[in-house]
Amino acid sequence: MKRRIAGILLLLGLIFMSGTSRAQAQVGGQENPPAEEKKGRPLVFAVSGDSRNCGDVVMPAIAAGVKAKDARFYWHLGDFRALYDFDEDMLHQPEHIAKPMSISTYQQIVWDDFIKNQLVPFGALPVFLGIGNHETVPPHTREQYLIQFADWLDKPSLLWQRLGDDSDDHKLKSYYHWIMGGVDFISLDNATDDQFDDAQVQWLERVLQTDALKAKVTTIVVGMHEALPESISKGHSMNQTPVGTESGRRVYLDLLKAQNEAHKHVYIIASHSHFFMDGTFNTDYWRKNGGVLPGWIVGTAGAVRYNLPPDAKDARAAETNVYGFLLGTAKEDGEIDFAFQRVNETGVPDSVVKRYKQEFVHWCFANNSQAAESKK
Repeated sequence: MKRRIAGILLLLGLIFMSGTSRAQAQVGGQENPPAEEKKGRPLVFAVSGDSRNCGDVVMPAIAAGVKAKDARFYWHLGDFRALYDFDEDMLHQPEHIAKPMSISTYQQIVWDDFIKNQLVPFGALPVFLGIGNHETVPPHTREQYLIQFADWLDKPSLLWQRLGDDSDDHKLKSYYHWIMGGVDFISLDNATDDQFDDAQVQWLERVLQTDALKAKVTTIVVGMHEALPESISKGHSMNQTPVGTESGRRVYLDLLKAQNEAHKHVYIIASHSHFFMDGTFNTDYWRKNGGVLPGWIVGTAGAVRYNLPPDAKDARAAETNVYGFLLGTAKEDGEIDFAFQRVNETGVPDSVVKRYKQEFVHWCFANNSQAAESKK
């Protein structure tokens, strides 16, 4: 009898582990593969943000592109859905054409839609999530975000890192970091006007101080939704609030210190503005107040595309009316090469075209922009 019970328990345990593995694949993939699988494989990763409006069409194309590049993970920098109004792609889903949604129904299902249509296409590839300002549009809150996306925010690699930093830190947060291949990836939260608050800044400064003492950490990549202050995209950034301006400048100077004193490679990536830009901190302010850090804006995952700001000419590269992702490839010395990977209408999977119809898919690529609106 005891052997029979033990056998049943073993079987149940195997079933549970199998189910857990399938669930992890469905909600953002497995991470931390065995060391022998990592050996010799370059650290390649992908980043973009702002997938509202047409994200259910564009994100599956991004997922296909990211997987084709053999990236180790995809990092979404926020604004999954519009929330303040219907996303155009959801309105064009067959079930909602046949029976139009009320705004209350939309708000109830909108994040589930994001998971089903924008995250599931990544399959087993790990996905990391950042929070954007649209994730806090009423009636949604940061607390609801933490509950809805806990499977991504508390995945094993992030849990291990958090408890490794502080064994008493059991509180789930919207900001976090993880170290992979000598690179410390830091995801920050500036989704609301009160950020960065003191707790987040102090946490970041502890992380950077620890990185400074670790020879194996050669590189720091910081991702967030809104660009830090005094960028070329200043008109749509943390400069919009006094708290954002002050705390964002402090964080920028902390990162300058990590580069200049701790001798780390430092890179900053944001979205929020719906265009691609390389060199967003090449401004008079930062040239006169410490120096210019490498910075990108990549709000190109499906949101209505914005016109470029007046000073876009000062960037190394700037382009709008494009969709795609930023691909990073780390070198042995810790330097990272970044290149923007455009996704085109032809890259949208056939299953997506079949569901939304070719006319709407084409609309997303041809008309989902401020420039197209201004021509009407």
